[in-house]
Amino acid sequence: MKPKFERANGNLNRARFFSESGCQPSVAPDEFCYHSVVKLLLVVLITGRICGAQDQPSPFTPELLNTIRQLQQTARTSKVGYEVLEHVSDQIGPRLSGSPQEAATVDYMKSQFQQLGLKVSEEPVKVPHWVRGDERAELVSFAGMVPGAPQKIVVTALGGSVATSPQGITAPIVIVKRPEDLDTLPPDAFKGKIVLLDQAFDTQLAHAGFPHEAYVRVVRQRVGGANKAAQLGALASLVRSIGSANLRLAHTGSVIYSGDRRIPAGAISSEDADLIERLSDSGPVVMHLVLTPETLPDADSANVIADLRGSRFPEQVILVSAHLDSWDLGTGALDDGAGLGIIFQAAHAITSLHLTPLRTIRFMAWTNEEQGGRGYYKYIDDHKVDLGNHVATFDIDVGTCHPVGYTTDASARDMKMLQALTSVLQLQGAPLAQSSSQGSDLTEYGVTTFDPLVDFRDFYDYHHTAADTLDKADLGGLQDNSALVAVLAYALGAIEPRVSLK
Repeated sequence: MKPKFERANGNLNRARFFSESGCQPSVAPDEFCYHSVVKLLLVVLITGRICGAQDQPSPFTPELLNTIRQLQQTARTSKVGYEVLEHVSDQIGPRLSGSPQEAATVDYMKSQFQQLGLKVSEEPVKVPHWVRGDERAELVSFAGMVPGAPQKIVVTALGGSVATSPQGITAPIVIVKRPEDLDTLPPDAFKGKIVLLDQAFDTQLAHAGFPHEAYVRVVRQRVGGANKAAQLGALASLVRSIGSANLRLAHTGSVIYSGDRRIPAGAISSEDADLIERLSDSGPVVMHLVLTPETLPDADSANVIADLRGSRFPEQVILVSAHLDSWDLGTGALDDGAGLGIIFQAAHAITSLHLTPLRTIRFMAWTNEEQGGRGYYKYIDDHKVDLGNHVATFDIDVGTCHPVGYTTDASARDMKMLQALTSVLQLQGAPLAQSSSQGSDLTEYGVTTFDPLVDFRDFYDYHHTAADTLDKADLGGLQDNSALVAVLAYALGAIEPRVSLK
C-alpha cells in the first residue's frame, strides 16, 4: 500500500508528496547488480556471525519450495492479470477520484475477486471529486512575434487546482529556476504575473538508475509552489512538467494548497518551458491562460478487500494492495491498472492451485491514491485495533517494469531465512534481496514492508500523462511482478515463523 507522503514509490511512504507512482530506488543494471550483491553478501556475513551459533532449521522444506516453484510458474504463464489491466484501461478508461469510471472499477474488482472464491467486502470511503475543464495556453506577446500569430503551449491543470475565469487571464511570465528563488527576488517581481517554476527533472540521474530520486528532487515545486507564488501576488502558477522524456507532454499531479489565497496551477511541457526561456532572453513574454476545473462535493467510493483466510493464524494478515484510481489524461494503464492486474494474477495463481496459507492473505484495491490517499488512511482508521496482527504489506505501483528482486525492512534474521527463496526467484531473474529503511505508514504498527525492486528508468516518461495507455504495458513484466508477489506473499503466509522489522 502506500503511505506517509513522500513515498518512494513502493509501499507508500506517504511522506512522499501524493502518489506518485514510483517504486523503490533503482539503479542501472550493471551498477545495480554490483552494489546490490555487495550489500546482500554483507548481510549474509553479518547475520552469519551473529546468528550462526543459534541457527534453526529452515521453515522452507523441499516440499514447500516445490509448491512455491509451481506457484511461480503458474503466475508467470497466466494472462488473467493482463486481462484485468486491459479491461480497466480500455473498457473503463481513466479513473479519476469520484468519477463514474472509478466507481465502475470498484464494482469490477469486487466481481473479479469474488470469482476466485475469496471473501470480498467493500470499505466505504468519501473521496474528493475534482473534474478537469477547458485547458488552453498561448504566448500572445514576445520579441520578434509575427503579428497575429501566437504560440500555442501544451498545458494541463494540476489536480485540485482552482480555475481562472472562463475568459482566462493574460499576464507576463516570470521564470523561477528553483522554488527557493521565490524568496530571493523582490516581491513586486511576481505581483500580477504568471509564475513559471522551471526546475528541470534530472534525466541523467534517472537514466543512471535513480529515477525516483530525480522525481523527489523536483516534485515539491509542483505540490507546493503555487502557495508561495500566491502569497507574492501572482495570478497563476505553472510548473515545468516532471518527467524523464521530452515528448511534448504535460504531466499532471496534485497541487496542495495552504493559506487563504489560491491561484490556478498547471503544468506545461518541458519543450514549452524551454521555448519560454529562450524567448525571455530577448524580452518580456506574455501568456493567455485558461484553466476551468471544478471541485464538486465529495463522492462515495470504496476500497475492495478480498481475503484468502489462513488455516492456523487467520487473524494474522499479509496485505497485498494496489490503487484503483488514476489520473484522467491517459487511461491509467501503468499507474496503476498494472498494479491491479499484478495483485489479481497473484491471487488467481494461489487460488488456482488450491493453496491455503497459515496466515490470511488480504488483497486490496484501494481508492484515491492520486488525490490524497483517503482509501489508505480509511483502511488504517478502520483496522487500527488489528494492525498489530498485520505481518507484512506490499503496495504494487511499479507499472510493468521488470523486477530484479525485492526490498524489505525485515530483520537481518528474517532476510537470512528468506534466502531460501533465492533459488526460486533467480529462475525469473529476480534473485536480489535488498535491505531498506523505507517502510510505510504501517511501520509504526510493526508491519514489515516488501516492495518489488524494478528497473524503473523509463517509468517517468509517461507518468501522469496522456501517454499512460495500454500499449506501454509489457505482458512479461506484469507476469514477472505477479510471480514475485505471489511467491513472497504466499511464502510469508505459509511458514510458521513471523517476519519482523529490523
